[in-house]
Amino acid sequence: STEVLLIDASFQPALVLDMAKILLENYCFPGNLGMQEAIQQAISSREILHISDRKTLAAVAVQGALNDPRLTVFYEPNYIPITPPALQSLPTEQLMRLIRNIVKLELKDNNIGYLRIDRIIGQETAAKLGRLLQENIWKKVAHTSEMIFDFAVTGELSGIPYIVSYYTDPEPLIHIDSVYDRTSDITIELWSMPTLLGKRYGTSKPLIILTSKNTLGIAEDVAYCLKNLKRATIVGENTAGGSIKINKIKVGDTDFYVTVPVAKSMNPITGKSWEVNGVAPDVEVTAEDALDAAIAIIKLRAAGLVQGAATLVADNYAFPSIGDDVAEKLGAVAASGEYNLISTKEELEAKLSADLLKLSGDKCLKATSNIPALPPKNPTPEMFIELIKVSFHTDVFENNIGYLRFDMFGDFEHVAKIIAEHVWNKVVDTGALIIDLRNNVGGSTSSIAGFCSYFFDGDKQIVLDHSVIILTSGATAGAAEEFVFIMKKLGRAMIIGETTHGGCHPPETFSVGESDIFLSIPISHSDTAQGPSWEGAGIAPHIPVPADAALDTAKGILNKHFSGQQ
Repeated sequence: STEVLLIDASFQPALVLDMAKILLENYCFPGNLGMQEAIQQAISSREILHISDRKTLAAVAVQGALNDPRLTVFYEPNYIPITPPALQSLPTEQLMRLIRNIVKLELKDNNIGYLRIDRIIGQETAAKLGRLLQENIWKKVAHTSEMIFDFAVTGELSGIPYIVSYYTDPEPLIHIDSVYDRTSDITIELWSMPTLLGKRYGTSKPLIILTSKNTLGIAEDVAYCLKNLKRATIVGENTAGGSIKINKIKVGDTDFYVTVPVAKSMNPITGKSWEVNGVAPDVEVTAEDALDAAIAIIKLRAAGLVQGAATLVADNYAFPSIGDDVAEKLGAVAASGEYNLISTKEELEAKLSADLLKLSGDKCLKATSNIPALPPKNPTPEMFIELIKVSFHTDVFENNIGYLRFDMFGDFEHVAKIIAEHVWNKVVDTGALIIDLRNNVGGSTSSIAGFCSYFFDGDKQIVLDHSVIILTSGATAGAAEEFVFIMKKLGRAMIIGETTHGGCHPPETFSVGESDIFLSIPISHSDTAQGPSWEGAGIAPHIPVPADAALDTAKGILNKHFSGQQ
């Protein structure tokens, strides 16, 4: 009725003003308040005066002014505030019962500790229960190799440094968080603690924190802090985006209540807060799958994998003294905890490859996903002939200049007859030979000696006064480089094109432990007694030209040579 509307209309501005007063005195972002104008606007707004439902009115007033989802308005005629007892004032037995209800502890396979905390207790309670907590909980997980920390809800502000300190070093002290409290107008700095009861978990053992959309408040602060200290990997869902401290305040003499964030957190590392937006996980999975995902990550990054990789390098790398040095340094990197934040196989492979390159300077020593392709079982002679026809390309240019291109070195020994018949015989009687290795990425070295022998001795040789030109590019690698190296060193060919790749002898692939991570390790190297090798440096051509111009350059030189002879 009109009467009701009039009564409500006269009541509304007072309600809005009372709420404004609460916000002015308690809201943690006083700078956002620019509220005088907003309130004035709310009161004079025609729209707001026509809202007859009190709760809707209050919500519109608050949200319209501030747009902070944590500001909520309740209309609760029968609300009785419950003040939880201060935990530290409870008798010890009751406290212990409470602790058993809010802390769950499990030791999982492979020495993984699982600790679930449903409420973070403050320092006073922790001090009172210190010995009991130590004996009943902490001692059981402190010796584990990795820990999974599962946070459910909130807790007490003073518990933040207590938890964080167990996962950091005693020195130097770390500035964890700054919390501004509007009601007292004081900013409290939270720092890690120099002394703790019992043993710290330390900084090198992996720590994973599980989160869900219900992880709230103080628990969010701990997760955000340990994530930004690069001490923990967060697995699960984006957290609730709550507040470090929220009060529920009665509006004037009404049955309205408003929840107000009265304090705000500011992380010293990021200069930002987790409030409102929550803590984003490093690995996003549903809360139900978070524990399984965490265990899978721990198995993947187990220090044993990196140590296993180090041992493979020490045992197999072509240069033993470098291999030992790389293995020792890689072991030290793993022990320092640098691999503790890795969450996927791809990240592990990338970091392992980057570390091996940095420590050895050899780009051939790396993690690889490529399991070597197996040759076809019992191939028929026809299959070989087809393969060779596809793999080798021959041509004879004007002036009887032969051209032979092949793009990888294979195990030619048992197909030598087929190669002689289908490839070699087409170019053996030419007046000069261009061998095109611009796209040759290497392969088996077993055929190099046999292939070189065609140019030096036996009944198939190319007579020595005939010219051999080899074309190279930056892609020419491995066994192809060894062949170029020998031919250049013995003065048997002119090299035209680009400096070769500077790779290594064909590396072998080793699997690391029981995992599906593989290492590509060069296991042999050229004899460097004769002077510097091509490995890591490549072979410089006699005539440097861009790879795509090399064939025309070679033809030009040979045509000029032959026309000069006529």
